[in-house]
Amino acid sequence: MTIGSLPVIDVGPLRDGRDPHGVAARIDSACRDVGFFYVTGHGVPPELLDRLDRASRAFFALPEATKMRIAMVHGGKAWRGFFPVGDELTDGRPDRKEGLYFGAEEPDSDEPLHGRNLFPEEVPELRAAVLAYQDALTALARDVMRGIAIALDLPDDELYRDPTILFRIFHYPPQPPDSDDWGVGAHTDYGLLTLLAQDGNGGLQVRTPGGWVDASPLAHSFVCNIGDMLAAVSGGRYRSTPHRVRNTSGNERLSYPFFFDPDFHAPAPGHRGTYGDYLLAKVSRVFPELFAKTI
Repeated sequence: MTIGSLPVIDVGPLRDGRDPHGVAARIDSACRDVGFFYVTGHGVPPELLDRLDRASRAFFALPEATKMRIAMVHGGKAWRGFFPVGDELTDGRPDRKEGLYFGAEEPDSDEPLHGRNLFPEEVPELRAAVLAYQDALTALARDVMRGIAIALDLPDDELYRDPTILFRIFHYPPQPPDSDDWGVGAHTDYGLLTLLAQDGNGGLQVRTPGGWVDASPLAHSFVCNIGDMLAAVSGGRYRSTPHRVRNTSGNERLSYPFFFDPDFHAPAPGHRGTYGDYLLAKVSRVFPELFAKTI
């Protein structure tokens, strides 16, 4: 089954052991052909995403001054918290979105991109929803990566023994149909794997060999794409595919990208230094002023 040009893959037989090699072959084909696919049979309860969605919409409905109480500058080196529309850059151009940055919940740390998350007092239910969602998506990402390890004939957890976990909630205000701005401009992701939940408003586009196509919402699924590090690990077998977002639905669009990345301290394939070094070089271009203040 495909939606547009993107395959739909039921990972249930991988998760429960009925047909891991068959699912791995379908994932391998999708990663070679387009680098994007839909994931179904994932076992993540729809009620969990519903909770997350309700809490997220309640947060973004708050006045901006209230949201700024957990602005990313307050997260220090951990790089957690809120940013307003226009603060995040893609290729030096401001994105038309606001959002929340999260990661694995850890004690305070002097190490960049590690530490506590920032949560709003005004929406207390957001904390439990985010942490439960991160746990569920970490388990799913490990399942998908197990299929990729089978396809690439790699040891089962070589790529993700101690992963870097990053999670975002993005709110895209409506844009006019003739707008030249992008909610987020064309880019590839940095790490191993991204699992994206999106609401029903659409707007995500993927650059396939045949041109740009819509990654239309599919109920109870995740859009999965591979990142630059996995493309490097595969020796170019897999595609790290550009994608972009423009919200012309007339509605408030929310999306939930979850990033499953290599060990922060492991060597970065195809690059000098560790994955942490590589990641910091990348994020310094996304929020250059914040980076200068905090890291």
